[in-house]
Amino acid sequence: MSNQQGATRIQGIIVPLLSVILGLLIGAIVMWSFGYDAIAGYSAMLKGAFGSPFYVGELLREATPLILVALGFAVANTAGFFNIGVAGQTLFGWLASVSVAQMLPELPKIALLPLCILAGVAAGALWAGIAGVLRAYFNTSEVIVTIMLNHTALYINNHIVRNVLTDSGDSTARITENASLRVPFLSEVTRNSTLHAGIFIALIMIAVVWVLMKKTTYGFEFRSVGLNPDAADYAGMNAKKNIILAMLISGGLAGLGGAMEGLGNFQNMFVQGAMPAVGFDGMAVALLGIGSPIGILFAALLFSTLKIGGTSMPLMSGVPVEIVDIVIASIIFFVGASYIIRLLLNKLSKVNKKEVA
Repeated sequence: MSNQQGATRIQGIIVPLLSVILGLLIGAIVMWSFGYDAIAGYSAMLKGAFGSPFYVGELLREATPLILVALGFAVANTAGFFNIGVAGQTLFGWLASVSVAQMLPELPKIALLPLCILAGVAAGALWAGIAGVLRAYFNTSEVIVTIMLNHTALYINNHIVRNVLTDSGDSTARITENASLRVPFLSEVTRNSTLHAGIFIALIMIAVVWVLMKKTTYGFEFRSVGLNPDAADYAGMNAKKNIILAMLISGGLAGLGGAMEGLGNFQNMFVQGAMPAVGFDGMAVALLGIGSPIGILFAALLFSTLKIGGTSMPLMSGVPVEIVDIVIASIIFFVGASYIIRLLLNKLSKVNKKEVA
């Protein structure tokens, strides 16, 4: 590894860390500006995330779909696409998994649960595949197409819930035990938290995506298409095929994240007032994790700590829970403006080299 490559890799670790530190600092400044104790606020957050087995269970449950949605976004991003439609793909995966559970409630668990999960994966993949085909054959902007597909998914979901899965109701009945990801052992260990077996699926998918992107021809071709689709075509790679395949995998992972919500967390489907936050949070997790499966794991745990721990801030310290959203937004801002941090790091590096010389 050259010195330049080593420096780039170190910067790739430092930039997200600085983004988190700066985001937390902004949150502290906001708290102090409005007369709140920032130390007490962050202490309450940590207690609310790690203070008991129940909170740890809830933290891991919150991280589960975030990991999967972020992995999906990262796969598409590696291939050069900004799949902003992961929210809609997540919603369709959620809807499909619960729909299958509602249609076949008497099926034994060994058959029903995998079938529901596969339905979620397929629904997310097919919804993302629309944008993939349009990009591959008509060079449309996947950003615009997936934004429109997000809204379409939202209204289709609400129509199906009200007119197909229920009789003018706003939510379906709970799925049967045969379709549930809940495991009594995990609930007992975490003192009745809603942690479910989806966490193991998420961890497995981290390994699968890492192998796919780092150790297979598909991963190499995705990176090549992402860097230069024309050059990839010239080198004998089928750019169109890789574009569609990357979007299918991306949507399938997002749909799997939606299945975790339907089969593990909420255990039903309901009318949505807006796109599920897990879709957009998953994008932020992928960006903070710099597209690396391991980075995504740590970023998802951080976001879950903020989300779950943040709910304890008003009770324990009197700090409004909205501060958490400010911190998350600040972190995302600094990740998005990472070129500024990189520029400062490069200038500092040049200054240090001159002083040494």
